[in-house]
Amino acid sequence: MGADVKGVRERKPPPEGGGPRRVLMTADAVGGVWSYALELARGLAGYGVEVILAVMGTPPTADQLREVRGIRNIALHRKPFALEWMEDPWDDVDRAGRWLLELADELGPDLVHLNGYVHAALPWKCPCVVVAHSCLYSWWDAVRQGVTPEKYRRYRDAVRRGLSCASVVAAPSGAMLSSLERFYLPLGKTRVIHNGRSRRRFKPGCKENFVLSVGRLWDEAKNVDAVMKSAGTVPWPVYVAGPEGHPEGGLVPLQNVNRLGQLSPKRLASWFARASIYAHPARYEPFGLTILEAAMSRCALVLGDIPSLRELWKDAALFVPPDDTEALAAQLRLLCEDRERREQMAQKAFARSLDFSPAKMAAQYLDAYGTALQ
Repeated sequence: MGADVKGVRERKPPPEGGGPRRVLMTADAVGGVWSYALELARGLAGYGVEVILAVMGTPPTADQLREVRGIRNIALHRKPFALEWMEDPWDDVDRAGRWLLELADELGPDLVHLNGYVHAALPWKCPCVVVAHSCLYSWWDAVRQGVTPEKYRRYRDAVRRGLSCASVVAAPSGAMLSSLERFYLPLGKTRVIHNGRSRRRFKPGCKENFVLSVGRLWDEAKNVDAVMKSAGTVPWPVYVAGPEGHPEGGLVPLQNVNRLGQLSPKRLASWFARASIYAHPARYEPFGLTILEAAMSRCALVLGDIPSLRELWKDAALFVPPDDTEALAAQLRLLCEDRERREQMAQKAFARSLDFSPAKMAAQYLDAYGTALQ
């Protein structure tokens, strides 16, 4: 299923050295990559760049489809192929590769932007940029803290091949780039490009006395379990939003918290606007778009003490060891009971969020595209 590439009404000059006019970009609808891809496409529209968005995995929701229809420079194509990090996906990965090459032959992109690794090794006729949002080996190291099982060796080998074929490898944090070099191979041309988020939807509102946590509830990396265990000793109610069903089946049991389910972007923004505190004690988070959305909404942040989040949020958040639920509860109680401290941290988070703009992200990706095309 797809759509014709739409014309672009407004153009800006490409970056020095030239840039692409048409980009084939992969994405999935499971997590933050979807929001990232749409945000980047909006930013690229101002430069006259058309985006062929090839979406795989779980089909987009009705809300997601409505959102993409409002972006004038996107042509959406989608197939329900398993994603490369899922269990035994390789037949689907091969079929997806053939489909992507067919799209490229039909639509003639100037550049391929992969939000994954494996398909970078395909015989593309144009340069390929790989963006590392996460990976199975660094996830396993951070979350399970043990040797990655032998059954994932094929994944590691395929990721290595993809990375070695990329013209440029980008990531939203330096910590994520370091993980790639640690687990796979030394990289050539690299860029750290922070994700950006539009402020049109995420704005501070009239704050209420509750704690909010958002994320894929089935993903151990998000560490919702720590939020649930801490909620019983926190004086304010704790609300949790996000998909509870794993893409491969199974539901997450929730306790001590108020469940909101998976919210539309508009409804989620209203919860961020009213929340006073945002809790995200992640074990693994290469960037964390929900953290940025909370900061833009002037929430005080309590985050997992991991290298990527320290790198990104500096002194604009309170940090706790991800598996120390007592420390998490203590910081949440402190913010609930100390209004001055809470408002001070909320202001710091808001000020830091100004550094993560979609315009800056789009300009940096155009520069990376230009390097790849050279």
